[in-house]
Amino acid sequence: MGRIIKALLLLVIFGFIGLTVYAYLGDLKPNQTEVTKPVVLNAD
Repeated sequence: MGRIIKALLLLVIFGFIGLTVYAYLGDLKPNQTEVTKPVVLNAD
């Protein structure tokens, strides 16, 4: 039983380290596109 708990704890630690590395080094930038919309001024 002790080995299972140790293995599970080790897996959680490695998962946390992997998630932290991915957050810092992963490509998390959003795609940027230019949006244009015509504006009509003084439409009276």
